[in-house]
Amino acid sequence: MNDRVARRPVRPLRRAAPWFIAALVLATVGLPAAAGAFGHLPSAPLIGYARPANGTANATTLRVNMTDTPRFAPQFLAAPSGSAVTFHLVNQGSITHTFTLVAQPKVQLNSSWTPGQLDQYFAKNGSLANVSVPAGGEANQTVDFNASTAFDSFEFVSVVPYQFQAGMFGFLNLTSTAPGLLSSENTTDSYQFLPAVLVANSTHYPFNLDVLVMNTGNLGHTFTLAGQTNVTLTPATYQSYFAAHPPLVNVNVPSGAGSTVWANFTIGGPGVYQYLCEVSGHFANGMTGFLYVGVAPPPQPAAPSTAIVESWVLVGSGVLLGFGILVAVVATYLGRFPVTPRDESEHH
Repeated sequence: MNDRVARRPVRPLRRAAPWFIAALVLATVGLPAAAGAFGHLPSAPLIGYARPANGTANATTLRVNMTDTPRFAPQFLAAPSGSAVTFHLVNQGSITHTFTLVAQPKVQLNSSWTPGQLDQYFAKNGSLANVSVPAGGEANQTVDFNASTAFDSFEFVSVVPYQFQAGMFGFLNLTSTAPGLLSSENTTDSYQFLPAVLVANSTHYPFNLDVLVMNTGNLGHTFTLAGQTNVTLTPATYQSYFAAHPPLVNVNVPSGAGSTVWANFTIGGPGVYQYLCEVSGHFANGMTGFLYVGVAPPPQPAAPSTAIVESWVLVGSGVLLGFGILVAVVATYLGRFPVTPRDESEHH
């Protein structure tokens, strides 16, 4: 009689199941933490530095990509006034888009318009450019802007039905060719200027400073700059101060994300100038900043970390994730990990 015990056939997946579950647990712990290390949004710059604006009237070429999102990329363009601007249009999608440039400056189209209302606007007011680009196609369109368009802003859209309404629009901002400096500022719905520190250094005074202020939110704001240096305003004093000392510049930033306005003014001498938002309650909530002209700004604190956990935890979680995946692969192919040692007393 054969005393060998009949054995059931080995089932690799069943024997591997505990290790596979353990691997999944390790991967579950490691994956979210490791993913957090790659999901940080870029922070806004702490300091904005002005750049020379000694432009000349000549030819400028701007590439504009069209996507099926639908979006223009980039959405905001800049060119000197008095130049011939060639738009190199590249359709990177699989459907047709148009590049339609409004003829009137400082006009922001209503995104709630129906396609019919949008067509009616262009039929009545015309356009500086209206180019249809098929899927995968390219096209060029040149538009001449004379010197009188300095600091004007022109919106461009796609008039293919519902593309503009879905967000396919952008703005061309024209700068001056006069000597001076250019800078930029952003306003937010969290009552902040980003950045809240601007630096403009010049070798001579007075000089022109042109700040392009862009609204990144929905609320309207102002960019109001004190005319005197080294004056610190507070929510309780700024109204009486501006009544006695008119601001160096005071422009309204239109409501709506993507709205822009130029703040153009002349700087008479070095010093620290404070700017703020005069809309009721905005300055009281912290909406202010400082312009440093010819003087060094104070050291800025490091931007706060957006990581949910410390970096060493992320590294450890990444190691656990990799080990878990390795265990799962080995267990699946071998049936068990580690392999059970053979019983030396087993009959052969």
